Amino acid sequence: MPMKGRGAGRAGAGAVRIVGGRWRGTRLPVADAPGLRPTSDRARETLFNWLQPSLPGARVLDLFAGTGALGLEAVSRGAAQAVLVERDPALATAIEATAGRLQAGEAIRVVRADALTLLRAPVLGTFDGVFCDPPFDADLWDGVLALLAPWLAADAWLYVESPATRDIRPGADWHLHREGGSRDARHALYRRTAAQGG
Repeated sequence: MPMKGRGAGRAGAGAVRIVGGRWRGTRLPVADAPGLRPTSDRARETLFNWLQPSLPGARVLDLFAGTGALGLEAVSRGAAQAVLVERDPALATAIEATAGRLQAGEAIRVVRADALTLLRAPVLGTFDGVFCDPPFDADLWDGVLALLAPWLAADAWLYVESPATRDIRPGADWHLHREGGSRDARHALYRRTAAQGG
């Protein structure tokens, strides 16, 4: 099962693109994998407009990488490193091929693992931002959110994508910064409350 968002969506959409930064316009192939549902170009553009002031030099974790669009977009726009977690071997290979084509070097690291298994393992350092867009039909949000704390900087950002009918809230440690949505999905950006003085 591909580890990108699943649910109402578009398998085999062809390609998405990096919408900003040094790799702007780069097309990312979307495999014809059942349920693979990349975050839309429009939603990513909005998200990264929200995040842009915090991206330069940041280290980000994309837990359900799929096409790699979120992690690659982050580095394109100035993040120092993105760790992309993907358990589907074909999708992970495709991300690695794109990173090689872009000469991303150490800025892109692909980890072939199940996200929940990884989060239970020793941490790979702390991250300034996390993208959590799991397969919609697997209902993984609560499990992931419960394991994130050791992986995060005190003022970390958290992006959560979920079905439009689900109001996923990460808990009292998080402040809702911005949110938006479409017919199929809710897009929400949170910041740890340590960054809000609370």
